[in-house]
Amino acid sequence: NIMSEVLIGIASGICTGLGLGGGSVLILFLTLFFNFDQHIAQATNLVCFIPSAIVSIIYNSRKKNINFKNAIVIVIFGIIGAVAGALVSKSMPVFNLRKWFGCFLIVICLYEIYSYYILYIKNKK
Repeated sequence: NIMSEVLIGIASGICTGLGLGGGSVLILFLTLFFNFDQHIAQATNLVCFIPSAIVSIIYNSRKKNINFKNAIVIVIFGIIGAVAGALVSKSMPVFNLRKWFGCFLIVICLYEIYSYYILYIKNKK
């Protein structure tokens, strides 16, 4: 259904633009609603990530929100990590990959809840 794809793309793009990990949202939606194999969902996410990232880079560059000195180092080692992760993922059964992805989302969720508590609740006291 094209409308579902449009809505998923918009939700993922918004999350990417906000720096919230639009790829995680996209992978979750692709596996839940379209029954994509985890490997295919992750690869599809990588293809969709490129244009979203380019738009975010252009926008944030104009706003002078990017520290390019740090970003270059992170990009170089991120590429190395991406190659290593792709090689590990390729040899991993889908069940294990889904389990690790779920654990990753739980850790991110717990971190966000903790950081909200520290930044907003604890500092108001």
